[in-house]
Amino acid sequence: MENSKNYIKFIISLIIFGSNGLVASLISLSSHEIVFLRTLIGGLFLAAILLYQKKPLTALKNKRHFIFVVMSGISMGISWLFLYEAYNCSGVSLATLIYYCGPVFVMILSPVLFKESFTPAKLLGFAAVLLGMLCVNINSLSGEGFSKGIIFSFLGAVFFALMTVLNKEGGSITGIENSAISILSSCATAAVFTAVRYGISFEIPVSSIAPVLFIGIVNTGLGCCLYFSSMSSLPAQSVSVCGYLEPLSALVFSALFLHESLLPLQLFGAFLIIGGAAFGEILKDRVQVDYVTIKIPLPHIAKSH
Repeated sequence: MENSKNYIKFIISLIIFGSNGLVASLISLSSHEIVFLRTLIGGLFLAAILLYQKKPLTALKNKRHFIFVVMSGISMGISWLFLYEAYNCSGVSLATLIYYCGPVFVMILSPVLFKESFTPAKLLGFAAVLLGMLCVNINSLSGEGFSKGIIFSFLGAVFFALMTVLNKEGGSITGIENSAISILSSCATAAVFTAVRYGISFEIPVSSIAPVLFIGIVNTGLGCCLYFSSMSSLPAQSVSVCGYLEPLSALVFSALFLHESLLPLQLFGAFLIIGGAAFGEILKDRVQVDYVTIKIPLPHIAKSH
């Protein structure tokens, strides 16, 4: 029952994250400014909740886990900086396709890092999800001049995978504490990058105030709270497979609110993403690979004298 609640929270967080592109399109700021503001507002929101709850903080009881969560937050901040810059260079579709190689990296490493075994259902589910992502973004692959965007997206994927692995290593720090530490670490990372590269001074247009607050409080604060409080209790491969619901929901939001048309091939890709994620999760424990040792008796050959 508890695991089911974690799955529900995780899926809700992915749908919230899927609206990031929609909300960001309403903000008239550069990519690094959006990342800095969303992590700042989200971090302050979560810190306020911790203060309101007046519960004793337990994060520092295990300093090793605390360091892992901080490193996870730094990785997340770097990942977002690369991803939002990739949006500007190559567009959302191609950037998303490459960025979501990150969960594949996690799946490949999970047997070594987390002792999670592969199953045929899990592998087939992943194959369907990756094929679906290819179908959804096939038009973007024919474009030219995306070299910088491809590099930024790939680096974002690497740090996305690193964020997932590091956060699971800080398993004793969960809930809002985990989320607050991660977001504030991301904010510090984005702040350092912004200050060194561009300077902190910038103006927020009046029309962008509401979406900035929304992406900070809802998409970052609430979304990350649900995401990190559930992710630490789920298998790494499950996190990877279900994670593809985020770009799928982003596609749906774009079609509904930004009036971006869906081609038949994209609809087929969306079906593969949902079906692959569901198949990999529902049948992951029912289909196992058994290894049988077969001994073949050899006929006795008499030695000649």
